[in-house]
Amino acid sequence: MTTFTKLEAGEQPNIAVYPSHKLSRINDNIYGGFTEHMGRCIYGGLYDPGNPTMGLIDENGFRTDVMESFRELNVPVVRYPGGNFVATYHWIDGVGPKEKRPRRPELAWDGVESNEFGTDEFMMWCELVGTKPYLALNFGTGTLDEALAWLEYCNSAKDTYYANLRRKHGRDNPYNVKYWALGNETWGPWQVEQMTKEDYAKKAYQWAKALKLVDPSIVLILCGETGHSEWDFYTLKECVRFDLHGLSGSTTSSMIDMHSIHVYTASNDPVKNAIAPRSAERAIEICAGLIDLARIQNNVPATVPRQTICFDEWNVWDPARAIGEKGAEERYTLSDALAVAIWLNVFIRQSKHVGMANIAQSVNVISPLMTTKDGLIKQTTWWPLLLFCKYMRGWTVATHVSCATYEGVTEPAWLAATNDTPWLDVSATVSEHGFLSMCTVNAHRTESCEVDVEGVKPANGEVEVFVITGESWDATNMEDSEKVGIKESKWDGSGTYNFPAFSITMLRWKC
Repeated sequence: MTTFTKLEAGEQPNIAVYPSHKLSRINDNIYGGFTEHMGRCIYGGLYDPGNPTMGLIDENGFRTDVMESFRELNVPVVRYPGGNFVATYHWIDGVGPKEKRPRRPELAWDGVESNEFGTDEFMMWCELVGTKPYLALNFGTGTLDEALAWLEYCNSAKDTYYANLRRKHGRDNPYNVKYWALGNETWGPWQVEQMTKEDYAKKAYQWAKALKLVDPSIVLILCGETGHSEWDFYTLKECVRFDLHGLSGSTTSSMIDMHSIHVYTASNDPVKNAIAPRSAERAIEICAGLIDLARIQNNVPATVPRQTICFDEWNVWDPARAIGEKGAEERYTLSDALAVAIWLNVFIRQSKHVGMANIAQSVNVISPLMTTKDGLIKQTTWWPLLLFCKYMRGWTVATHVSCATYEGVTEPAWLAATNDTPWLDVSATVSEHGFLSMCTVNAHRTESCEVDVEGVKPANGEVEVFVITGESWDATNMEDSEKVGIKESKWDGSGTYNFPAFSITMLRWKC
């Protein structure tokens, strides 16, 4: 966590970092991905068998450059197959011989689904990448029988119908899928079979009981909203219970293990756009309190592990400029890169509460990574994501920031009424090997910030410096022109450090 003191104009800004003060372990799953049957995310992204460029496609039709990028990020878990898509998806359509798979109308994004890429292809892709699958269940047109069958297909080692069907399709050993979502955004009016909170909570709990009878080891994720809504509180209150009967007498497990929330941020104003993810921090804090309130009211004992937040859709996305039905291909700017860095700072600061986070999405659709027939474009938002995935792991450490604040209108408007919005947004981590990494976003468009940095005592007298900035807030990396990237340098760690205007800076040293 990072604490903050507001300074008046002319006072000396300060960042104090305390490497020995470990606060909470960071779950690597905060660097999760998300792949949905939407636009060019799957077809043309993960899977592109018709691409004519030699060397880009493996024998399975998978994009090798996309897989290598996932490996570079060391993505620990990937959510699939949606998203809104899952509300009419029947997994059985996507298994077995490809020539026999049915083509179906796709209602979420106004398309046609060939089912050429399905469960077995996704599982193979995950194994090749070295990541874990996270599957979302169909709470729209799906049935409980269908969900139980999918779980059996993926996880059962028994001599039963769907486990044997998996074997028939060429996979003997179970996939052992750990993470399962109980629907997606079922509260939304855009959903096929939108539900009331009462109907959803009842259905989710009943499905959870049945699913855990098939495989009690799975992690079930409740469908939340924004983390600060009536839907969130009601579903948590109804589903976070102590149920000895449903869990065969266990006093150390729960039907519901995580609660998902979704937030996207965007603004046409570059500063408001950059600082908007601070609203997600407040959402996490409120949602964590709602989890505790549900546990208190339902007398859930301390023997049951505390439920965590699964922030399984987050990103910068303006649906008006990147229309979902047209593929949602955002063209990201330097401002968006700053926003992504602040998003990630939030997850580091709130690591006590966040068990997983999944950038939506991982390729082509509102993504830092774009494919062409010849290769990849790494958008501005790729670079902060890369720095965090490489270096911001281990433990969140205590940090204190003193600086001036942004005093303008925020997006969302309630952010200014509930949170301070310092010009410097900071988080810090210490790794298992004793490396301290501190990421600072200076969201001021025109002013650099000369800062006293306390606690920097590099063991070898050297601080690595990584800076992401550009000539203008709207600089992009499209059309084969990389205007935003990482510039590396060194600093001796003494005196003040000057954080450039509208920049992301990571300082890293051995403690």
